[in-house]
Amino acid sequence: MIFLDAAATTPVRREALEAMWPYLSGEFGNPSSHHSLGETAATALAGARSAVAKVLNCRAGEVTFTSGGTEADNLAVKGIALARQSADPSLNRVVISAVEHPAVEESARYLERVHGFAVDVVAVDGDGLVSVDALREVLRPETALVSIMYANNEIGTVQPIAELSAAAHELGVPFHTDAVQAAGWLPVDVKVLGVDALSLSGHKIGAPKGSGVLFCKGRLSLEPLVHGGGQERGKRSGTENVAGAVALSTALAISHSEQPVQSARVAELRESFIARVLGAVPDAMLTGHRSQRLPSVASFCFPGTSGESVLLELERLGVLCSSGSACAAGSDAPSPVLVALGIEPETAQTAVRFSFASSITAAELEEAAAAVETAVGRVRNLASPQAG
Repeated sequence: MIFLDAAATTPVRREALEAMWPYLSGEFGNPSSHHSLGETAATALAGARSAVAKVLNCRAGEVTFTSGGTEADNLAVKGIALARQSADPSLNRVVISAVEHPAVEESARYLERVHGFAVDVVAVDGDGLVSVDALREVLRPETALVSIMYANNEIGTVQPIAELSAAAHELGVPFHTDAVQAAGWLPVDVKVLGVDALSLSGHKIGAPKGSGVLFCKGRLSLEPLVHGGGQERGKRSGTENVAGAVALSTALAISHSEQPVQSARVAELRESFIARVLGAVPDAMLTGHRSQRLPSVASFCFPGTSGESVLLELERLGVLCSSGSACAAGSDAPSPVLVALGIEPETAQTAVRFSFASSITAAELEEAAAAVETAVGRVRNLASPQAG
């Protein structure tokens, strides 16, 4: 099988498994316990926090471990907005883009539904990009937070985060970015990006599922979502997942060190794959920005097909991929991301996303491109009236 669904999850790196194993076995202590076993766990947790902070170029105290990217997004959007509203009740608006992950969009809608916030949605262009002018149009003195993702999980479009965060800061508005897909492929230095909060997920970079990180600037107040023992400096109560934190920090450090070389290598392979698919299926539509995109994502609409049918044919041919976000699996509705780009709903339902791990090879993508040609041809033949 050729695995081309790395945007959904990645295999766990051996180094991450080896690093976390002691904390799943002999060194099983609770980091809050005041004895030698607990202190060993606390030392490991502190080391993991420092390792993440080094990659993000922030202070260790600004790193909060979570159960994944979804929790990190929820904590950022709800936590920052509610804390700011508590300090100043006039701050009752949040800004998101039209192509956010559901973890951000639904967090904003929760604030709207339960806490009376207004949600301002920034439109994107046909490539999925948010412009600085479009963001400025929706910013208000009452805006408590802006949250715009770094790189889109469906189409791979990369946003100009440094410029967007600077525009938000002109009005003194904090800026959060969901960098779950960007980590390992793009720089995640929070000072260069100019962001006040940033979310990561372990299982997108070779750590196990169930591990994540929220960076939040120390000066920003954060209303916790989970209350209890006051762990994570009171931002996220509950006994910490020491093994998960150690694995995440290990995988993040490795992917960060490999990023410049692997991003360039995989981007070149991606371009060859795109050219091969567009040559084999002339009416295929590449979605997302042509150049400002993740090295690891190539997504297409194949008019005259069903995306799900193409997926099934590809799996029969030994290629595993996706029809869009794994978080929308089982839904037969057109992707809101593609619709936001101006793609007709009927065409949006023909979408197929190919996303690559850093280990992908040219031979695998050549075989996958040939499988795409075959799969699309078979689905179209089955759909044609003559096929009956």
